[in-house]
Parts: sequence; structure tokens; C-alpha cells
Amino acid sequence: MRDKIIEEIKKADTIMIAGHIMPDGDDISSVSSLTYGLTMYGKKTVGIIDDEIPEYLEEFKFVKKYIRDFDCAKKNPSDLIIIVDASSPDRVGRVQELFEYRRVIVIDHHATNTNFGNINWIDPSYASTAQMVKEVLKGLDVKYNSELATMNLTGIATDTGFFRYSNTDQKVFRDAADLIEKGAELSKITNSVLENKPIENLLLLKDVIDEMEFYNDNKIVISHVKLDMIEKYNILPKDIPPFVGDLRSLKGVEVAVMFNEHEKGVFHVSMRSKEWFDVSKIAFEMGGGGHPRAAGFSSDKPLEELKNITLLKIKEVFEKK
Repeated sequence: MRDKIIEEIKKADTIMIAGHIMPDGDDISSVSSLTYGLTMYGKKTVGIIDDEIPEYLEEFKFVKKYIRDFDCAKKNPSDLIIIVDASSPDRVGRVQELFEYRRVIVIDHHATNTNFGNINWIDPSYASTAQMVKEVLKGLDVKYNSELATMNLTGIATDTGFFRYSNTDQKVFRDAADLIEKGAELSKITNSVLENKPIENLLLLKDVIDEMEFYNDNKIVISHVKLDMIEKYNILPKDIPPFVGDLRSLKGVEVAVMFNEHEKGVFHVSMRSKEWFDVSKIAFEMGGGGHPRAAGFSSDKPLEELKNITLLKIKEVFEKK
């Protein structure tokens, strides 16, 4: 499938590379590295994410350099659209409005992908979409410099929890080592993501801890962030930290769920598991998607109702185990 994508890229003159809403490290990495890499290959490109980018990701200079908003997409007609790291068309925001006029390629590592492109390369064996982007650029014989290597490594590092998650396999280390040999600066990535937390985030974490609820002998933990909780610390909804990882790290916890209110009455739900629980199945049932150990969905149901529905589905799986 990679070779088919390479042939499509070779035929196109202008290419739009688009990521998903609520962007994460793998998303911004995949969009920016493919945009820059194809520019180096000689194509006219534009990288698009139709959403606000969290402050900690804006720390990377390549984000502002290679990623634009949807208004820029409308001003830059393209022969080909390449969607990266998005499992369904609704995840790309208004970019989906352009699909009927363009040929669409989807490159993604989510098992829950709906195969919504004309050409779909979906492979959950990759820990990150950034690795798949690396394969495409390798097939095009793009020569890496330190900048490209660093932005490509960002997606691999963040989607593996900096090489801590269960998706960290031999290929992850091989790809990371190859990018470091090409000049990738891992310390810059870790400093921007892990060593750059505003004090307001710690104050909000205190409130999140106060709202924690435990179930099934402390194997399930949930908490939430509402708009009034972030307003008192002047934190924007796009900058709500990924506290679900802190919840999952608790001893004895198998499943952690965070309910984050990003706009009035609309919650983005992040789910994580530690060893055996497949949270992607719950997320898919709720209209979302993701991976077995990391998934999510959005809902406009009232918070307590949403908690009850989600907990019921999780508990049913525990009862069957």
C-alpha cells in the first residue's frame, strides 16, 4: 500500500496534508514532517489542522512553520489530500468538505479507522503514524536533515509515552535510533513536552485529584475537568493537560477515564488502560476510536449521565473477565 501512495504522490503537483482535530504529538509530527519532507522532494505542499493547537505543542518551531488553519486550506487548492493519524472523516474537521473534489489518501495506525479515503494505508502494527510517514519519505528517498528528523521523532516519542507504553517494540527503537543518527534532537522533544509544565497545571491537578472516583476495588478510576475549574487558573480548554495518564499510573488501576469539558456542555473523554482492557472498543461504541490502551470520544450528554453510561460499559467488561 505504501508503494501505491508513493505513486500517487509522484503524480500530484500540489498536495494538502491534514491531521485531526484535538491534535496530539503524533498528529503535529506526522503533518509537519510529511509536509516538509514532500516539499524537499519538490512538491508544493500545505499542512492543515482545523483546530487550535495546545500550547505545549506550539513550543515546537516547526508547528508554526509548517501547519496552517482551514482558511489557508481553502486558499490553496490541491491535486491530492493526504490525511494522517485520523480514524474517521469527522476527525479532520472542515477538511472533509474538500473530499468530494480531491483524491484522498489516508495514512493511519488506528485499528478503528473507517477506511474513508480512496487509498487507505491502515496498519495498527505501527506504534505511531509518524513511523508510517517515515516509511513514505524513505520510499521517496528524501534526505533527512536535523529539523526533519526531530519533527518525525516527536510523533514516535509522544505516542509511545517516551518509550514506556506497551506499543514500544523493536521497530520503534530502530526507527528512533535511525532518526537520531540523522540528527534528531530527543532532548529538545523531552524538554518541550515533559519539562515545561506551567504551575497552573499542577494547581488544576490538585482539583482533578479531589474529584477522583474509584470503582471495582480501585481498578477503575475516573475524574473530570469542567470549564469553571480551568477558568479560575486562566487555562484554555485546548490546553487542558492529559491527566488521564496520571490516573492510569496509580497502583492497582487498570482503567482510567478523564471527562474534559472543552466547550459548554461538550465533553471530550480520554480513556487509558494498563495491561488487558481494550478501551478502543468502549470508545468505538460511544462514537470515537483509538487504540486498545488509549482511546477517546466526545459527547454532549450531561456529565453525570455520561459517567454512568461509560462506567456501566467498563464494568460489564470487568464482569466478563
